[in-house]
Amino acid sequence: MNTLYLEGSYNYLIVLLSFVIAVLASYVALNTAARLSHSNGKVKLFWLFSGAVVMGSGVWSMHFIGMLAFHLNVPMDYNGWLTLLSWLASVGASFIAFYVTVPEKDRNYSIVIGGTFMATGIIAMHYIGMEAMIMPVKIVYDKTLLMLSVVIAFIASYAALILFIRFRKDYTSNPKMWLSALIMGVAICGMHYTGMNAARFQADSEITHTNFPVDSFLLYAVTISVFIIMFISWIAVRFDRHVLEKMAYVDSLTGLANRNEMNRFFEKHSKDKGQLGVLYFDLDQFKVINDTLGHEIGDQLIAEVAKRLRPLIDKHQHIFRIGGDEFLLIVENCEQDRAVELAEHILKKMQKPFLISGNELFITASIGISITNDQHKDLIPLKTADTAMYKAKSLGKNRYCIYNEEMGEQEMRRMELEKDLQSALSNQQFYLVYQPKWCMKNNSFFGMEALLRWEHPRLGNIPPSEFIPIAEETGAIVPITRWVIKEAGLQIKSWQAIGRKYPISVNLSKQLFHLDCLADRIQRLISELDIDPTLLELEITESMVLHDVDDVIAQLKGIRELGVKVSMDDFGTGYSSIGLLDLIPLDTLKLDRVFTNDLGKPSKQAIIKAIILLSDSLNLNVIAEGIESQEQANALNQLGCHLMQGYYYGKPMKINELEDWYQNRCIKLAETNPATH
Repeated sequence: MNTLYLEGSYNYLIVLLSFVIAVLASYVALNTAARLSHSNGKVKLFWLFSGAVVMGSGVWSMHFIGMLAFHLNVPMDYNGWLTLLSWLASVGASFIAFYVTVPEKDRNYSIVIGGTFMATGIIAMHYIGMEAMIMPVKIVYDKTLLMLSVVIAFIASYAALILFIRFRKDYTSNPKMWLSALIMGVAICGMHYTGMNAARFQADSEITHTNFPVDSFLLYAVTISVFIIMFISWIAVRFDRHVLEKMAYVDSLTGLANRNEMNRFFEKHSKDKGQLGVLYFDLDQFKVINDTLGHEIGDQLIAEVAKRLRPLIDKHQHIFRIGGDEFLLIVENCEQDRAVELAEHILKKMQKPFLISGNELFITASIGISITNDQHKDLIPLKTADTAMYKAKSLGKNRYCIYNEEMGEQEMRRMELEKDLQSALSNQQFYLVYQPKWCMKNNSFFGMEALLRWEHPRLGNIPPSEFIPIAEETGAIVPITRWVIKEAGLQIKSWQAIGRKYPISVNLSKQLFHLDCLADRIQRLISELDIDPTLLELEITESMVLHDVDDVIAQLKGIRELGVKVSMDDFGTGYSSIGLLDLIPLDTLKLDRVFTNDLGKPSKQAIIKAIILLSDSLNLNVIAEGIESQEQANALNQLGCHLMQGYYYGKPMKINELEDWYQNRCIKLAETNPATH
């Protein structure tokens, strides 16, 4: 019996189809892989699995479609279990390869391992698929071409993984991705058809050569199946892209458009003509609600505010949530009267109580309005509306303000101060003034408060009420406050050296509590200057404690353990810390001037008596601020408050002026009561 080798032929249309399948599968796999960098947990696992299925199924389908393109003119069938095994080998190898290359560290190492797995899987898929063929011939292989197919499989696998890593983060360039998919398609087909050329089909001479047609059903089934897989993956990618876009441009809490969408709107509108009405507003009492009731209640409140604002949205009106409690309404082709009408409508909506988790909450809003048109294209609508909003807040909140040139000048001044504030400390433009404190019971001077002043080289003296808020916003308050504490310490040292042991109090910023340990810094200063710690007093406000109660209280305890005194400034204004007074380590309460005015009113007297009684029970001193007359001093003294601070006793003075004041006071005290001096 003679042995012969059958010569096959190819249907080049089906070959082309196999190549198209390989390219499309590569493209979809690359696009799918790109989702990995933008997902976590189960979502990442889903995209990993999807990429592996698409890649593995694409390679497998390309193989079998390529097989269907090959004609030997002998009857041919496929072993179902081996065919399934070849698919599992391709998909499983792709999954392992993609999984190994997901971490961003050790890329070269992961490409080697992943490429080896993928190449092995492709080779196994190909040759198991060849074994799955049922036909009256025996397959033998040309070793040289077989090894070449193996090499091509490894090259194709490494290329696939390199491209996988490349497009994992950058999937925006479609031309580059299509080129990469084309390269991968060529490599995959190159491996397959090289492996096919390595095969020699050995047959007995008795075989009758009959022209067997292509199994059209199998061809259609494989082709349709792989297209369904790729279509589903493409839909998933499109859906995911939609989700990502929604995440990028929609606020997750309220469902309103976010700052990114706002920026996109302004970019688009910058090319259009027309007048814009911009209403920038935030909630006036939101911070208090957030601090007292918690962030969960705060989030629910923001969501309810958004519900009330949503009916304002239409084709020409757009609402954005651009910050915590900050919202923006943009009205196209808007006149000033229309903007004012909308502002009044929003204010009315906000004034209605909100029922949140059983709490009836009352809030108001401050709104800034900016109208921009072709004549004012140089104006930045968000900035100008923001400026107007802060003006509304400064006027008492729960109102709107329309931006004008005067506000612009104020904003320019603010920007100049903000810029110059950064160098004011290094340029030695700050100095301290000291306001004396007086004990009326003993008729004696018992300490002073150090107050910060700024001598601007061009603008002159800048009021603290103007530059301190800017310093707080920019973070410049931290190094400035540290400088104030050190300067006060140096003054304590100077007076301590000549026998004057008078405490100096310094105002703290809440930001100092959120950085390094304040107690450690104070301890280092005390040791460095060698001063009596009891002569240093740090003043806090009620709001500082309420931001992070446990941490602030712990730090204050550490400060008092050093011997440093702690007082609470402006007690009774803005916040309520009365329930924490027994926990906060304090030495003194400073009674705000709001209580020292109108002392003739019985209600004011009753409040002061209650505070003094409370302070006595907690062993706290009480200092009344804002004393400007003898009558005020006498009235407070009768109510039991003996410690005073105000212009009546002395204005804030530079140290040389304070020296003169001190000498004069000592002389007067010596004349009236020699024992005092």
